[in-house]
Amino acid sequence: MEINGSNSSPRWNSERPFLTGRFHQETKTKDCSDAIGCYNSAVQELVVIDDLLSAMVGIQGRYISRARVSDFTFQLDASMDLALQELAKRVFPLCQSFMLINHFVESRSQFNNGLVNHAFAAALRALLLDYQAMVAQLEHQFRLGRLSLQGLWYYCQPMMGSMQALSTVIQKASANNFAGSAVLNLVQSQAKAMAGDTAVRLLLEKMADCASNAYLGILERWVYEGVIDDPYNEFFIAENKSLQKESLTQDYDAKYWRQRYSLKDGIPSFLANIAGTILITGKYLNVMRECGHHVQYDLMGKLRSIKHYLLLDQGDFLVHFMDIARDELLKKLDDISVEKLQSLLDLALRTTAAAADPCHEDLTCCVETSSLLRRLGALKLKDHEQSRNVLDDNDLEEPLSLTGLETFSLNYKVRWPLSIVISKKALTKYQLIFRFLFHCKHVERQLCGAWQVHQGVRALNMRGFAIRRSSLLCRSMLKFINSLLHYLTFEVLEPNWHVMHSKLQTAKSIDEVIQHHDFFLDKCLRGCLLLLPEFLKKVERLKALCLQYASAAQWLISSLLSEKPKQSKSRSRCQTLSISSSNTNFTDAILKFEREFNAELQSLAPILSSSSQAEPYLTHLAQWILGIGSEQ
Repeated sequence: MEINGSNSSPRWNSERPFLTGRFHQETKTKDCSDAIGCYNSAVQELVVIDDLLSAMVGIQGRYISRARVSDFTFQLDASMDLALQELAKRVFPLCQSFMLINHFVESRSQFNNGLVNHAFAAALRALLLDYQAMVAQLEHQFRLGRLSLQGLWYYCQPMMGSMQALSTVIQKASANNFAGSAVLNLVQSQAKAMAGDTAVRLLLEKMADCASNAYLGILERWVYEGVIDDPYNEFFIAENKSLQKESLTQDYDAKYWRQRYSLKDGIPSFLANIAGTILITGKYLNVMRECGHHVQYDLMGKLRSIKHYLLLDQGDFLVHFMDIARDELLKKLDDISVEKLQSLLDLALRTTAAAADPCHEDLTCCVETSSLLRRLGALKLKDHEQSRNVLDDNDLEEPLSLTGLETFSLNYKVRWPLSIVISKKALTKYQLIFRFLFHCKHVERQLCGAWQVHQGVRALNMRGFAIRRSSLLCRSMLKFINSLLHYLTFEVLEPNWHVMHSKLQTAKSIDEVIQHHDFFLDKCLRGCLLLLPEFLKKVERLKALCLQYASAAQWLISSLLSEKPKQSKSRSRCQTLSISSSNTNFTDAILKFEREFNAELQSLAPILSSSSQAEPYLTHLAQWILGIGSEQ
């Protein structure tokens, strides 16, 4: 026995037609020297009945032959009695229907036609067996001399409607090469069209039930196991096997949850209303199946942990880390040791309140290769309407020498299935916010250092124009960065977090959880100014000025203190020491920083005014920053 391929019909099924009965349907040369018209009517009726019984199972007779092989039609001898011809022609539709159905059964029983066609063909084959049993009974009555042509027509009428309805379905299915749900929808629609004929409708509904058994078997495995067992691509849920769950933690544009399994166009009509529920059910079961018995359910715990570290909800570990890692973070990008930073981070986590968090071991550090502005421009943030306003490469001013302070970031290990919600894209958004907050914290620490230097000068009761102006400028810069941090933390992150937390408590599906989480991150990105490139560039420029001033002020004031005249023992310690205003280097430097800072601050006014109209959450920040400018 030779079989061509594992999913093909045996070769002898087409090479040996005697096994299928198709040789009976082939056109044969009629060897008849006389016409039927030479017999009397009684004899003609007997001959016609005999030929009709053969035609009813697709076999040609002596005076009833196939007219055209393509459409399974029959023709009569022209010399036959007209009354007999009229009666005989009434049976021809039944003969044609049988041949159409029989041909469909043989052609659709092959492997490549799908499980639905297999099941439908099996149901039709069972129907044909009943039909052939009826023909055999009629032939038995004919041999006993108890069957007339009128009686034959009488007995055939009950099957006529059913066979014609099925042949209509088969012709449409064959013409359009239907398979799967298309066959089910076709049979069901035909059943609805035959609502007036109860017997035909019930038969078509039975055919639909039989044909859907195999389809429902696929559905059963999906809703009970989360597995698609669809060898002929008939199921209404498509599986994209190229998308793997590992992509959720590796690819920024990972589409695993939404596109790994998706709905096709061909959905059975009886499942149309619940197709979405079926899809979600199988997706959840698929997640559970791949997780085995080690499923993490503490999503909120993981989100709270990420909030502590990446959104600096509990920043005690960060203060300790910035102290012990200061020297490493000041190095240039190529000289930084990520391993050393990781060990310092672990030390900071173990020696602060973060040690009580069971998830702190999932926190790792990383060093980006570009600045925050360049990173935003590279990502393009395609999922935002503001993406067309994201900075172009030509507008970016990359620092000449990046250090760890500009490129340091935190990463978080998220395991399946929580990676469905906390994907690579979500973590990237968290990291963008963290980098902005981290650098703001660094600027704040540097300005605090400069302020402490000024307080040291104040303790010595030193005074002068330059010192006074520097002290006012340092206070303004500190107020700016503190206002910015207060806005980011208490006006953006905390309120949006509480809104998301409340919504997650009532979420009914993973899709709702993903939607609420993504909405939270998107709103935080907008609120943190990361999607307002014009404003962000100004803020970055202001932070750079603050850092330059803090470094210069500490150095200049230290230099002045080293040059002050030594106090004589006779003088009181509290006696006033004045610094000469002729120290032009110090004075000029402070005034230059003041002019640049005020100019940048004032340039924010029109941007904030226009942006706060579209984004109301910027109103408070605008009031604080413009208030700083007015104090100058």
